[in-house]
Amino acid sequence: MSVRRSFAPGAIAAAVAISAIGGMTLGLVSGCSSARPATSRSSPTVGASTAAAAPAAAAPAAAAPPTSAVGDGRDDRLGAVLWMQTSAEYRALALSAFARARAELDLALKTPTWTAALEQTGDFAGRPPAVIVDVDETMLDNSPYEGDRIRAGQRYDEASWHSWVDRATAEAIPGALDFARYAAAQGVTVFYVTNRAAMYEEATRTNLRTRGFPVATERDTVLLAGERPEWTSDKGTRRTEVAREFRILLLVGDDLGDFVSGARALPDERVALAERYADRWQERWILIPNAYYGSWERALSGNERGLSDDEVLRRKMARLRGSN
Repeated sequence: MSVRRSFAPGAIAAAVAISAIGGMTLGLVSGCSSARPATSRSSPTVGASTAAAAPAAAAPAAAAPPTSAVGDGRDDRLGAVLWMQTSAEYRALALSAFARARAELDLALKTPTWTAALEQTGDFAGRPPAVIVDVDETMLDNSPYEGDRIRAGQRYDEASWHSWVDRATAEAIPGALDFARYAAAQGVTVFYVTNRAAMYEEATRTNLRTRGFPVATERDTVLLAGERPEWTSDKGTRRTEVAREFRILLLVGDDLGDFVSGARALPDERVALAERYADRWQERWILIPNAYYGSWERALSGNERGLSDDEVLRRKMARLRGSN
């Protein structure tokens, strides 16, 4: 067990982040009437078409009707996406988390017995150092994609996500680029372990390099879900792969699954899992806030896929705590 130390600026990030792990960020999206379907960006499902019937030839073309109440501001993602895009608080949390990561990296480099990965065992002290970071909402900001979908009154679907990823224009999360460059300057290899599908590898590399992130050329450091049969959405097998050759100093991500296997559980079980490793948060495990999607949200629907919007909303409301 590692020694607990003062949390300095990262303490605030830790407190908010642990709440996000347990799916407690619902306050950001209160007053919502529609529900995000239980889909995952790691294994996308194309949504059913909602296009209106073709109008008469003389009439102007009709737009497809929205699938959420975007016109009156009741889309369930709106508050969370705006918080990420506009709030000083989000920016401060991200910057403080990466500042904490830099301080912990310095300490880890001086401590040969230090590892961040539960999958790393045996004698690893002499291995070269590495950090493992997630990509989406950890290194790259995809909130403009979500903003486009909200404005259109539409949900995530494979076609629109594919188009967004291929553009390779996502900006860096505040503090992410400076941290990644600092790590590389210390001789630390940065591994990008993402649950983007394997077909997005080149676009993901392009986006990272365009924004200035260090991406190694001598070996594959962008590890996507499905590149190998055993590389599922559970990132444990990819952490194990990195641990075979490197000493993993830090894990950085926005989702419980970026740190430990078993994140796809019920909310109470997820909270218990996070608390089991309380000594690691904002020390060896650096959590970046993300309030608008993730495994925490899928947990509210029992991790079931294919549910209707109404059923997802019903299950969310059943989880909502009131004063009575």
